[in-house]
Amino acid sequence: MTTAPGELRRRRHATERFNLITWIRKTAQAWAEVPWHNTDPGEDPRLLFSLDRLEFGTKGGLWPITSTDRGETIFLAPGTNAPWLLIEDGEGGWSQHRMSFVEWLYRYLTGEDMAGPNSSAFHPGPVQLQRLPMTAAERPESQQGPDRGM
Repeated sequence: MTTAPGELRRRRHATERFNLITWIRKTAQAWAEVPWHNTDPGEDPRLLFSLDRLEFGTKGGLWPITSTDRGETIFLAPGTNAPWLLIEDGEGGWSQHRMSFVEWLYRYLTGEDMAGPNSSAFHPGPVQLQRLPMTAAERPESQQGPDRGM
């Protein structure tokens, strides 16, 4: 059985219910609609990080790549040498990290302040994973990652 390239591409994404591309687009659009001109200068990422402009979901803009259960949003920002991360703490505070997402995530999970001052939340046990349902009939399945030895 052969599959048309477009069909194969569509099947690589998650379901309509949990689709990463849809989440990224909707999140980028929501952030693009924030009236930054009304924002306190201490909460405006343009001023904090010397950005010429603030765009979301464009080639030169910020891309939301994930969020946390504490309300933080992690953005991938373009860079001349390498991409970097901007983190919004869920309350208007921002921090930046010039490192890979993998390094940021490791440091976040081991309890470092990776979403701004006093933002650490160390959890010594295994990471809790939740497999999301792909259809309305399925239920979430919880599992634990490997022991982290901490």
